[in-house]
Amino acid sequence: MTQQARPIRVFLADDHPVFRLGLSQIVNMAPGLAVVGEAGDGVQALQQLQENDTVDVAVLDIDMPFRDGFEVLKALRASGSPLSVVFLTMHRDEHFLNRALDLDVNGYLLKDSALTEIVDCIRVVAGGQAYVSPLLSGYLIHRRRREQALQSRRSHLSSLSLVELRVLKLVAEFRSNRQIAEVLGLSVRTIEHHRARACVKLDLDGHHALLKFAQEHAAEIRGYDGVA
Repeated sequence: MTQQARPIRVFLADDHPVFRLGLSQIVNMAPGLAVVGEAGDGVQALQQLQENDTVDVAVLDIDMPFRDGFEVLKALRASGSPLSVVFLTMHRDEHFLNRALDLDVNGYLLKDSALTEIVDCIRVVAGGQAYVSPLLSGYLIHRRRREQALQSRRSHLSSLSLVELRVLKLVAEFRSNRQIAEVLGLSVRTIEHHRARACVKLDLDGHHALLKFAQEHAAEIRGYDGVA
């Protein structure tokens, strides 16, 4: 006699009881899935998830009372929970998706299509893969391109000399060439030369491009040895 595989255990959190009931029925009807817990707000959700370590996938509404989905996910990640989390939301804005991905969310599901996508989403996430509603797939391409561009610029930082890095740090502080020259004990012409060389190495063009780059990467610039 073959042993039946354990179902994927799902937790649902949404403050709309009727909507939550609909999701629960769909999940429970799907082969190999079972709802093992529910909550109507973020505080209840976090408490139950911290007390129940048998859940495989938690589906959390972003806009919940008391603690939103972002707060619940942050708390779970801070506690070292290996739980897979799917955000359920009405938000189609790109910055919401990016914020969720920055927090290592495993899935991002739009409420408009949740009733038809939730089963596939849960199975994909439970299998160790990421899931984002197809309607938002274009945002993933934008995000990937931005990350590739930023990574390319970051790699160029290693080509800068220590003096150029120090100049860049001071540029990020809105220091003028004369002020930078006074801090570093160099001439204004020398500072202009270092700024120009940095722009070439970083493939930057435009009067304000170096300032923008320096501000975006200020923490990384300070992280280089010798850059005070």
